[in-house]
Amino acid sequence: MKQLVVIATLILFSSCDYFKKPQEPEAIARVGSHYLYNEDIVNLVPKETSSEDSIAIVKAFIDRWATQKLLVNAAEFNLSEEKVNEFNELINQYKTDLYTKAYLEELVKRKIDTTVSETQIEEYYEKNKQYFRNGDELVKLRYINLVKENPKFDKIKEKFSSFTTEDKKELTDMAIQFKSYAFNDSVWVDINQVYEKLPFINIDNKQQYVADGINYQYPDSTTIWLVKVKEVLPKDSPTPLQFIKPTIKQVIINSRKLELVKTIEKEITDDAIKEKKFEVFK
Repeated sequence: MKQLVVIATLILFSSCDYFKKPQEPEAIARVGSHYLYNEDIVNLVPKETSSEDSIAIVKAFIDRWATQKLLVNAAEFNLSEEKVNEFNELINQYKTDLYTKAYLEELVKRKIDTTVSETQIEEYYEKNKQYFRNGDELVKLRYINLVKENPKFDKIKEKFSSFTTEDKKELTDMAIQFKSYAFNDSVWVDINQVYEKLPFINIDNKQQYVADGINYQYPDSTTIWLVKVKEVLPKDSPTPLQFIKPTIKQVIINSRKLELVKTIEKEITDDAIKEKKFEVFK
């Protein structure tokens, strides 16, 4: 009997911690029945912030939290029941949209095929090229910008003008001498990129410096620009496939995403019907 008493006493003392109430989180502010807790502001203040700034940041956060809660309480009390119900419906719909969008995006990310072949791009372009028009001029050109005192200027100018395969290679090898350059004159670029890369050209003087086949040099205060414009495509012309390829690829992928979303939604609904989780009462 004495042994049983000892065991019971040990059980009583060892179980004291079990029957203790869980420690309540420490509140730092209250508005009505709403509480703001220490854990809500744990990551609010950036590291290495001074004490004075930390206090100001926390105070501003608490004041804003309180103001928002008070305004919501006042709105719920003063707005009509019809208006409150309307807002609650919007909140519920937003929650539904947020969850379903995030879930569908995750499923699509796992299943989508993002490989788009050149043939698929070309086929899409041929079917829809009447819809692709330049918003601005497109230009094919090459240029070099180098200091005026460059001792090899005449040689560079000659090779830039003839621009054979060998010339291009030699110029590329010499490129460390140039302030800037671009040699790929088989690629279309937007006129706005030309304004950015060749700052002496602007919308007012572009007719002088951006025209089919012109070859010129332009001196500024310390440098000389060598420019060769191969071709200019006017605004509102059919956009070349080469220029529009990235856009077409993205359009094709987006179209696949929409189809995949429809398929996923149908599969989810069909599975729910089979498993008797969804039914329509007649």
